[in-house]
Amino acid sequence: MKLPFLGALLATTATTLAQTIGPTENLVRYAHPLVGTQRMGHTFPGATMPFGMVQLSPDTDTISYEQNGKYNPKVYEYCAGYQYKDQTIVGFSHTHFSGTGHSDLGDFLIMPTTGPLQLNPGTADQPEKGFRSRFSHQTEVAEPAYYKVQLQDHDIRAELTATTRVGMHRYTFPQAEQAHIILDLTAGIYNYPDKNVWTFVRVENDSLVTGYRQTNGWARTRTEYFALQFSKPFKSYGARNYAKKQAYRGFWGRFDQNHNFPEQAGEQLRMYFDFSTQAGEKIKLKMALSGVSTAGALANLRAEAPGWDFDAVKRAGQAQWQQELSRIVVESPNKIDKDNFYTALYHAFLSPTVYQDVDGQYRGLDQNIHRAEGFTNYTTFSLWDTYRALHPLLNLIQPARDADMIQSMLAHFDQSTLHMLPVWSHYANENWCMIGYHAVPVIADAIVKGNAPFDANKALDACVTTARQQWYDGLGDYIQLGYVPEDKSGSSVSKTLEYAFDDWCIAQAARTLGRADIEQEFSQRARNWQNVYDQRIGFMRPRLSDGSFRKEFDVLSTHNQGFIEGNAWNYSLYVPQDPAGLIARMGGSQRFVGHLDSLFTMDLPDKFFAETEDITRDGIIGNYVHGNEPAHHAAYLYNWTDQPWKTQQRVRQILPKMYRPTPDGLGGNDDCGQMSAWYVFSALGFYPVAPASPEYALGSPAIHGATLRLENGKTFRIRVKNQSAKNVYVKEARLNGKLLTRPFLSHQAIVDGGELVFTMAGKP
Repeated sequence: MKLPFLGALLATTATTLAQTIGPTENLVRYAHPLVGTQRMGHTFPGATMPFGMVQLSPDTDTISYEQNGKYNPKVYEYCAGYQYKDQTIVGFSHTHFSGTGHSDLGDFLIMPTTGPLQLNPGTADQPEKGFRSRFSHQTEVAEPAYYKVQLQDHDIRAELTATTRVGMHRYTFPQAEQAHIILDLTAGIYNYPDKNVWTFVRVENDSLVTGYRQTNGWARTRTEYFALQFSKPFKSYGARNYAKKQAYRGFWGRFDQNHNFPEQAGEQLRMYFDFSTQAGEKIKLKMALSGVSTAGALANLRAEAPGWDFDAVKRAGQAQWQQELSRIVVESPNKIDKDNFYTALYHAFLSPTVYQDVDGQYRGLDQNIHRAEGFTNYTTFSLWDTYRALHPLLNLIQPARDADMIQSMLAHFDQSTLHMLPVWSHYANENWCMIGYHAVPVIADAIVKGNAPFDANKALDACVTTARQQWYDGLGDYIQLGYVPEDKSGSSVSKTLEYAFDDWCIAQAARTLGRADIEQEFSQRARNWQNVYDQRIGFMRPRLSDGSFRKEFDVLSTHNQGFIEGNAWNYSLYVPQDPAGLIARMGGSQRFVGHLDSLFTMDLPDKFFAETEDITRDGIIGNYVHGNEPAHHAAYLYNWTDQPWKTQQRVRQILPKMYRPTPDGLGGNDDCGQMSAWYVFSALGFYPVAPASPEYALGSPAIHGATLRLENGKTFRIRVKNQSAKNVYVKEARLNGKLLTRPFLSHQAIVDGGELVFTMAGKP
């Protein structure tokens, strides 16, 4: 391809996968969990398996979601529980989100201490007044499936590793007559005093504790069970209940429940377990989780971590990470390229997360217990983010796992009294965050690309039922008027544009399945984006229910202008299903390129993002905000113009600016892997502009070569000639030796196996 183009298996076992891909270098060392742990990145540096149910990590502070009855904006920094700038650790909790702009979880915090027992966490400026501890990054080690740090105030070395459902701790103590391990059941992320609905604990014997807690937060009815086992019997134990005194509490008051009492219940519990230790003595803990029962947690514990060999668990975890990361083997003489690539791939494999016990049982949206038959059940569906690139990436290199995720979404639909696919769901709850119905493009992408080991027609019916729910978020007006009116529903333009794209996805799936009536209905709805385009000003603009465009309007402002996480300049480009149609409406290729150029080159004054929590100046290129997903496809739109070389230029501009292997190395929230999936695709040289399309748009590869080792046993090889930081333009591209004449690559060409060769140049 000479540019400008003619002038214009579920969780495959390590053994099986190893047989498929063969040996390769140690890729785990290039994946850095500490990347993105500073404010906007919101990732966590702890120990977890790929898509693990347990995501065990240090929490560095306890910030309340509310302050004086109002939202506390400082809590936003602790979406993942960890802030790199902090100097103390409160403890190690077992569930986390990676890179979300809202949060929950932080379950079952563990903290080892020495000295007199303290059951309050203390404060960051006075950690000695509580059980938290100072630490130094000099003693931190963070790797996939492993974390280590020295707790300075207690002289304890803490190490963490994990299986899919079990977190394993190893604490190396000094000599101490007063050594303690605290189990804080009040702690949580995005916490507030009434978030804990109820907590129950049983001390089964001198080394085994079980229990659960139910919380009311982002997920309003979330119940998580645990089984905690110690490698050494504790010599005594106790509890404190910090809840306000109940008016009616039966006759439990006759017992001393604070000391060595084996059953505890309340809203705000902290447990402690006492030991005497020798210098260098190691005490290990295993914490297994379940959404079903304590019996389920115990079964998970016995199945996945029956012994006490911490190093063996770590080795097994890192071996599994090696197998997963080896699905794509990149070549580059530059270590930073590999650091960035495998850190991004690591982040992309953190979620969605497994949500079932080893026997297949899981808690459903209806709060009943179900068993996954023929698939693994998943949760943590941040679909407004992840439909764009994460799920297309999984559909390409993890198709069996992606199909299981889709079956989990269909189970959610079956259990929903509202007859809706998930919007943003986790832990048997729908939290209704963000807009659209973006399970649809995930399902349609799988159907169109031939990855549907489920009932595809039933899945399409679920998509259609969801898209016809007139009570949902302006959808009734959208169906009747062809747009969402701003005077009836906020973020109306964003909703209209995203509904239109989702509808196009339904039409593509219907076409694939031969459902002509559905294809016709939703192809018509997919054109609704035109109804919010104001030809007079050349931007998408909010309309009112009387048909008029809203008069008060600022194309640069994000707030109260009809958009969510974007302004008109960015969202006016959001027609991924029909770039050619958009270009025509905007006046043709020349005018469109001018608008697109301005996105990356204009100056955006600080006032337009000063109140936006997750955006700072260093995350912006012109008016392009990479951390806000609606513009993730924008750089690739030049491919539909007569200047496709500008896509190559912009992609290679974004990659090094927005991704670096440092704690502040992400130009925005990773959003459950979406930011990282964008990097993986773009570094390889192509991107899914419109999921549910069988084509990818070509860009500019940032690596020297790569091998995609596919689940069907085939390989797709990418070779890059004349690669350098200056040679960002593609002189030509050949697929299996044949010159490409369009800047696009079919999905089928990749899964069939073969070779794509880019030849790079310093000029377009």
